[in-house]
Amino acid sequence: MTEVASPPYPPRTLESGSHRRGRSEHDVFPRRFGKYTLLRKLATGGMAELFLALQQSVAGFEKLIVIKRILPQMNQDGAFIDMFLHEARIAATLSHPNVVHMFDVGQVDGLYYIAMEHIHGEDIRSIVRQMRATGVTELPLEHAIGIVLGIAAGLSYAHEKRDLDGSPLNIVHRDVSPQNVIVTFTGDVKIVDFGIAKSDVKMQLETRSGRLKGKVPYMSPEQARGERIDARTDVFATGVLLFELTTGKRLFKGQSEYETLKLICDEDYPRPTQVRPEYPPQLERIVMKALTKSRDERYPTARVLQQDLEEFVRNERLAVSDIALQQFMTTLFAEKLASQKEDLDEGRQLADSLDVESPEPPPSIDPQNALSTMSTSAASRTLTDVGPRRRFARAATGARIAAASSVLVLAAGGLGAIWWQQRAPKTTTTQVAPAPIVRGSIRVATDPPGAAIWINGDLQAQESPAVIGQLPIDADVEVKLTRDGFETAKQVVRLTAQKPSIDVGATLSVGSVTVDVSLARPVPGAALSIDGKRADGLTVGGLSSGNEHRAIVSAPGYVEQSFAFIGAPQERKRFDVALQKATHAARLPATTPPRAVGTGKINVGATNGWCNVTIDGVARGPTPIAGVELTAGSHKVTCAPPDKPAQTANVAITADGTARYRFTL
Repeated sequence: MTEVASPPYPPRTLESGSHRRGRSEHDVFPRRFGKYTLLRKLATGGMAELFLALQQSVAGFEKLIVIKRILPQMNQDGAFIDMFLHEARIAATLSHPNVVHMFDVGQVDGLYYIAMEHIHGEDIRSIVRQMRATGVTELPLEHAIGIVLGIAAGLSYAHEKRDLDGSPLNIVHRDVSPQNVIVTFTGDVKIVDFGIAKSDVKMQLETRSGRLKGKVPYMSPEQARGERIDARTDVFATGVLLFELTTGKRLFKGQSEYETLKLICDEDYPRPTQVRPEYPPQLERIVMKALTKSRDERYPTARVLQQDLEEFVRNERLAVSDIALQQFMTTLFAEKLASQKEDLDEGRQLADSLDVESPEPPPSIDPQNALSTMSTSAASRTLTDVGPRRRFARAATGARIAAASSVLVLAAGGLGAIWWQQRAPKTTTTQVAPAPIVRGSIRVATDPPGAAIWINGDLQAQESPAVIGQLPIDADVEVKLTRDGFETAKQVVRLTAQKPSIDVGATLSVGSVTVDVSLARPVPGAALSIDGKRADGLTVGGLSSGNEHRAIVSAPGYVEQSFAFIGAPQERKRFDVALQKATHAARLPATTPPRAVGTGKINVGATNGWCNVTIDGVARGPTPIAGVELTAGSHKVTCAPPDKPAQTANVAITADGTARYRFTL
């Protein structure tokens, strides 16, 4: 891997005519790219390039994303295109809070691209460098463990992922390293760059002869020797990161890659207590088991490693918290964060003006064929069609946006990136886009009634049956209908001047996901709750697919275990749970909680994005919301992000108290 700093933009001057000599129109930003607006180039590798982009839609919807596009010279390389689409196929199957999300894949101007989640954070390597620059001597243990727990959770999800037929995909990341683990400024942990991931999809890509994939200091012995690999390779790399984050020392660092490989394959590994004598013994056992040379003696899965780390956290009573990690990150990078808002505001204003100058709607990908070739006549428009004065203003802003440097990593066979910007509030601008024609309406009815209605990703205040008005004419409108215990229904309609009103009806089918919990050993009084509702037994059916559910397994005198899951249609999710006895719970006298009376307040936030909030079916607006007064007791809170499944939680409000709940998107 090679670190590439964003090149400074050269001074831009105006030439006579509408074009500058020696400069391609594709170097001008912002510019249209299909349905996206490219704000600036982040990096160019040997095979692909990355762009920071803005996605805008109706009702003021906008979102920063990253576009990864193959280079024109690679367009004839069938093997690379196959690998590029292989990455897209793997990434498209993954939807987890600790894994970077992929939103879209398609073609513009004949070039394939992937639209990925824009992550506002820093990779581990940048965090360590910033700590040195600011005089922070060590990473707090609770933050180091929290980061590794996030890595293990994301890897566990990827390793256990199955296709729609229930067959395991056997995904292995192969490049778990500091550059590919991001800590966001909201305290979340994300694994990025599945570009060289291995899986058992129909077209499995093999490593080219003589070429190792991954970063050498984080390779497992079997990976370094070029042998067959499985999920335990990622466990080893996670163990290396755990050693380094908790000791502050590199584990494998030779004078050359060859010497580093010999250290991994042939030498004895140092124990953490040799670096830090006060190192916790239980944590050392975990580290050394993850780093066992023989994979058969290593942790069999990342899930087991995660469970041992969680037990260590409980035993040591470590304050592992995403809120505390958020505070650590925002303090560490305070100066860097403060310099971003103005640059992003200006970039967004330029994108708005581009929409005014290029009113043609961009082509969109057929949702039934995500790899279909797009018509690109409208998408090929660039800022060369705009007068010189505006082009010069955009050039100056481009230079300022370029000053917001990103940490970029180029990998063999793939291009990964760490990028960040801040979603800033809208600013006032003299350039106002013309209001769209809004005279259409949709009559929505469902069987059974009472479904939440989503229009182009926005949750409406009404439930079915209802009439939704003020919709644009001659534009696709996506209608999504959701109801607890039922499958999501979607339909795309188009209103026209000749037919401005359309009926949308749906018969909702009962949820088809079943969760089955098995206890490692019998526990009297064990109970299972799904989304805040207590179940009869440890098996629950009728759950909706594609939405995240939260399960809690509890028993008197035991520490409750909670986990989140997303099921595919007709999928049966099985979980093995080992309940641990609570150290002090058995000694506490039984108490009867007071009956809730009066009113309290609730604050609702979201990590890794934003969402529209409804409480007991009443829309409360986008996150964050604060100070909503409710009667004491349990209330149903729904978080609906614009591009992800809705999440629901039951939150208890105490009299004269303030409840706080944060959704992880």
